[in-house]
Amino acid sequence: MTTIPTFRPPFLERHPRQILVLIALVCVGMLAFGLYLQHVVGLEPCPMCIVQRYALIAVALVAGITAFLRGRTALWSGVGVMTVFAVFGAGVAARQSWLQWYPPEIMSCGRDFFGMIESFPLRRAIPMIFRGSGDCSVIDWTFLGLSIANWSFISFSAITLAAFALWLKRAPA
Repeated sequence: MTTIPTFRPPFLERHPRQILVLIALVCVGMLAFGLYLQHVVGLEPCPMCIVQRYALIAVALVAGITAFLRGRTALWSGVGVMTVFAVFGAGVAARQSWLQWYPPEIMSCGRDFFGMIESFPLRRAIPMIFRGSGDCSVIDWTFLGLSIANWSFISFSAITLAAFALWLKRAPA
């Protein structure tokens, strides 16, 4: 009787905690690159970009904390919560990609930073600042022909696939 070889991705050979630490580090690197694009290159994030950053922060925190928790239940609960945040981030990135490919006639994603400070009292302007001020349908930067939103979608999707692969592996903690 012959056995049929099965394909196992090489990263599944690692312990789930190592994969979670890697996911957290990749998320921190992506956040650092986003801040570089904002503060050094001068790209203004739109409200959808800000939401994706929050989702990325949530994925990084949950992955990092889960990597150091003990117990099988904590490990798989953390992977589940991380998956929810990654799917949410992928959804926002997909919507932004759609807006970039098919921009609407009129887009109002946010106001200019100085316009907010001049027009509103500080207690109202501060929350508006965190909503972003760029236009969600504008493509300001590309790499290999893909926008930031496209790369964000790919990253969140990869995190989601890695989480599903971890679920399938279900290694002991």
